[in-house]
Amino acid sequence: MTGNTDERPAGPAPSAAPGPDPDENRRQVLYWRLLARLFDPEEQAALESASLAVVEDIGLPPALLDPQASVDSVVQRHPELAAEFEGLMAPEPQDAGAARDRAAEVRRAALVSKVLLGVFAAGTGTVTAGQLTRWQSDAAWLERALGDLRGGRGAGSGAGGGGAGVSPTGTGGRATTPRPGRLIPEIGPELAAIEADLVARMRLREVLADPALAARLTPSMSLIEQLLRDKDNLSGLALANAKDLIRRFVDEVAEVLRTQVENATAGALDRSVPPKRVYRNLDLDRTIWKNLVNWSPEEERLYVDRLHYRHTARKTTPQRLIVVVDQSGSMVDSMVNCTILASIFAGLPKVDVHLIAYDTHALDLTPWVHDPFETLLRTNLGGGTDGTVAMALAQPKIAEPRSTAVVWISDFYEWRSEALFEAMAAIHRSGARFIPVGSVTSSGRGSVNPWFRERFKDLGTPVLSGHIRKLVHELKTFLT
Repeated sequence: MTGNTDERPAGPAPSAAPGPDPDENRRQVLYWRLLARLFDPEEQAALESASLAVVEDIGLPPALLDPQASVDSVVQRHPELAAEFEGLMAPEPQDAGAARDRAAEVRRAALVSKVLLGVFAAGTGTVTAGQLTRWQSDAAWLERALGDLRGGRGAGSGAGGGGAGVSPTGTGGRATTPRPGRLIPEIGPELAAIEADLVARMRLREVLADPALAARLTPSMSLIEQLLRDKDNLSGLALANAKDLIRRFVDEVAEVLRTQVENATAGALDRSVPPKRVYRNLDLDRTIWKNLVNWSPEEERLYVDRLHYRHTARKTTPQRLIVVVDQSGSMVDSMVNCTILASIFAGLPKVDVHLIAYDTHALDLTPWVHDPFETLLRTNLGGGTDGTVAMALAQPKIAEPRSTAVVWISDFYEWRSEALFEAMAAIHRSGARFIPVGSVTSSGRGSVNPWFRERFKDLGTPVLSGHIRKLVHELKTFLT
């Protein structure tokens, strides 16, 4: 009997070791390329060639890898991709039992890389109008790709389906202006900063001369600073567009500041003034309480023989507010904010507001204080700082010290420190309210000369922190 020497025990055959997932490798190639381009603009030959092979293999156009092609131009040539970009980065519901679609993840990685690189790989050097347009287009596509993350607007909101008609830049007939500040809060400020940097590196006059491009600029503090610095070199259409941007920014900031002023502490009630006998002033609780003696248990009825009204008049006395603002290059943010704030206080009853701006020269802007737009157009942002020239204009305005407040906004890096501080101390000793402010910004950040900071503290007039809400509260306290 011949035995079979190849016999093995019966049982299941051993399984082969799992091999690498090709789709996972493809996805990693695309994301490694994304990281490489974000942190090193130089082309990585191996990653570029591997990514090109992946993109062609999954049926996507090679234009997705072209850094010079915007998402908008890709969609124009391949309109079927428009629907895939809509809500691309929005979270998807997870089904615990469903298997991962590796092929779909690779495709998504290629599309996501295109959107992110178009927005965050802004490069360096001089920026052309075309490059700014391309970035704004990609920012709009990022907004649409975020879908529900944008703050309640669903994926695809405002889209008309596939085709060139969904172009964010209006190339297909519909214009939607990218507004980075309206994206999710975590990245909105970052995108606005990127756009401001692009504008800072481009030929601003070229943009302003193009109405369509100028209209799509997002007004920001950095942009307003550039416009104010360059306004004397602008004319015609460029000047008109610059003024429109400044006015838009002024109106937006004024709306915020006006609300803060209205919500600040008001003056004490003046009970010497009889209340107006109108329905909105009716004190219903007090009326019921005072007439309870007229309650009829039998009729279950309250007879009112006298109505009571609330006092609404508040004690106010004529006050003079002198705002002195350092308009040197380091204080542009404060100049814009304080110009707008001064105009709001100038609109309050019995408040006499004066506005002085200075660098190495001083300018009395009081005649235009009610119009912050016109005031800003008359500023001349400089580099040096000499507060003594502003003091020469401010001191004669203090006619009645007890009803005068001098608000001095600066970083106090002065070259005539001793003389200026002595003049400020004299204002304080006269009985006027002297309020030194380090800066007036939305963030509250700002640097103050330590020499001045210590002396203001010793004088009993410590420097206010730069947040504008604190200045609003301080001014309302003085005026009430």
